[in-house]
Amino acid sequence: MKKMLYISLGCLTFGLGTIGIFLPILPTAIFYILTAFFWMRSSDYLYTKFIKSSYYQKYIQESIVEKKITPLGRVKLFTTLFVVFAIPCVIVRNPFMTITLAIVFLLHLIGLNLYFNKKNAIPTKEPIE
Repeated sequence: MKKMLYISLGCLTFGLGTIGIFLPILPTAIFYILTAFFWMRSSDYLYTKFIKSSYYQKYIQESIVEKKITPLGRVKLFTTLFVVFAIPCVIVRNPFMTITLAIVFLLHLIGLNLYFNKKNAIPTKEPIE
């Protein structure tokens, strides 16, 4: 029963992530990470097939793990984040919420830029003297 639940949730998150490729309001990466999580716990076949898929390789492996995101990819990412944070501000019009969301957006902007600018450090062995 638990295995079927994980497979179903994995299918749902995979579908949402794939739709997110075409609709900028849906975050592809988080849904694909959830898909990998659910299928890893339920089916070795589905997990392996998903990890080897071009979708996973492009949206998770290259952009998040290897940090190979293009400048256009960053613009799309931050534009989507801005829209997602701006929608509640426009609808509710609460100054405290607007300031809070602006601060959270700026923290995302700073944190993600630091993350993507950080080089993948390969540990090297120092010579023993």
